[in-house]
Amino acid sequence: MIRVLTIDGNRSRAQALAMECLEHGVAVRMAETLCEGVRYLVDAPVSMVLAEAGMLRMAGPDRARLFELVAPGVPVVLTVDAGARVEDLVDLELQGFHVVSRPFALRDLLAKTELPTKAAPVSRDTRAQVEAVCG
Repeated sequence: MIRVLTIDGNRSRAQALAMECLEHGVAVRMAETLCEGVRYLVDAPVSMVLAEAGMLRMAGPDRARLFELVAPGVPVVLTVDAGARVEDLVDLELQGFHVVSRPFALRDLLAKTELPTKAAPVSRDTRAQVEAVCG
């Protein structure tokens, strides 16, 4: 089964997406904070991460390194508001993220990331680093 982790502080938006995903046979795990999402990624494999770009409050290269550390090879899709600057979108895509503007169609999202994929296991060292940062 395809499993998607959503990281979004807007609970109602995340729940609406989760319901739509379930209708298409896609399981969803919801996290309201980045640290909550990272903890989940350390413990459970997912097929895709869908995160609200504004939740990633760190320098550009650090964002990509974080996800590659805890979910190597898993596509990460960042959602942005429809009015986002083109320069910001290009910057995110150059860092290796897929970017979609809200609102988006679920089928387009799934097609863009070429699901399903399988995550590599996370090492004990990575788990220790995540606990040190997220507590």
